[in-house]
Formats: sequence, C-alpha cells, structure tokens
Amino acid sequence: MFEKIRIKEHMEVADCKGQHVGTVDEVDGDAIKLTKSDSADDIHHFLKIDDVETIDDNRIYLKESARIPDGLGTKATEAA
Repeated sequence: MFEKIRIKEHMEVADCKGQHVGTVDEVDGDAIKLTKSDSADDIHHFLKIDDVETIDDNRIYLKESARIPDGLGTKATEAA
C-alpha cells in the first residue's frame, strides 16, 4: 500500500500495461483529478485512489481492474 501524499501534480498515470492514461492535476479527496489536456473531450476526469497499483518514481500504475474513463490516454489520441 502507498500513501496518497506521494501522488504529486504532473505525475504520469499509466494503465497496468504501462500505456499513458493521463497526467495528475491534483488529488481531490479519494480521487485523482487528471488534466484536461489528456482528454479528448477537454474536461477533467477522475480516477479512484483505490485503483492505484504502484507508484514508481514519477509514474503511477493502475490496477488491471481500474475503470479508465473513455477519451483518456490512447483513446484520446484515437478520437482526435
């Protein structure tokens, strides 16, 4: 388990396979708020803190079971 205080602004968020999902804007309660620039719909999306598997240097890896909102990461690139 990790401490959520280790999650910092501008950290990269990746899925369980290491694919880019987004960039941390801030921690908001028990959720990670992602920057709008990483989404196809230009709005903030949130991920649950419980979906974090590990934190390695400046990168957050999500659990395989994490629900990643549509329009983030590679999906955002495909939609553009």
